[in-house]
Amino acid sequence: MSTHAQRERLLLADLLETAGPHAPTLCEGWSTRDLAAHIVVRERRSDAAAGVLIKPLAARLERVQAEFAARPYEELIQLIRTGPPRTSPFALKQIDEAANTVEFYVHTEDVRRAQPDWTPRELDPVFADALWSRLEKVARIVGRKAPAGLVLRRPDGRTVVARRGAPVVTVTGEPGELVLFALGRQDAARVELDGAPEVQAKLRAARLGI
Repeated sequence: MSTHAQRERLLLADLLETAGPHAPTLCEGWSTRDLAAHIVVRERRSDAAAGVLIKPLAARLERVQAEFAARPYEELIQLIRTGPPRTSPFALKQIDEAANTVEFYVHTEDVRRAQPDWTPRELDPVFADALWSRLEKVARIVGRKAPAGLVLRRPDGRTVVARRGAPVVTVTGEPGELVLFALGRQDAARVELDGAPEVQAKLRAARLGI
């Protein structure tokens, strides 16, 4: 049975293939080739991927990612599409679903929304709930850099507090849009903000995310 992560993986691979290696993305300074290399390194080179969180390893990550980016683009796409090797933790279905559902959704939108003619995707309710569930688990982490109190709210009224404090900004949108906002894609997320205008502006400029 297909999982959310598997479906998003294939969609992302198809989008990267269609866009080609030189298309822009929402990841600052990254082309589609750079994004593809990032995904491959994350799944296949855990020794280097740790540099995302561990600063002393950042230079190693940059070097390894550049090496992968120099490979043929078609090879990178195939590595994404076929998934990690069996020795990778990501090869386990439960870990893949937990770690990659949001990862692949966000990077899919990084490719889609960097194009001038993009339109919002209509997510099925089950997938939307899966994204919301994961957002609830990491909200406090991704909200640490918020400049004020931050509440994320679905249109049906369900909420999660990403950061306590005052003044407060409430961000309302569908789960997929809230995920994008909370992970640093504020300008691309289709959401509504409620709070003091000057605080809203600071929130939109903040480097949210992990």
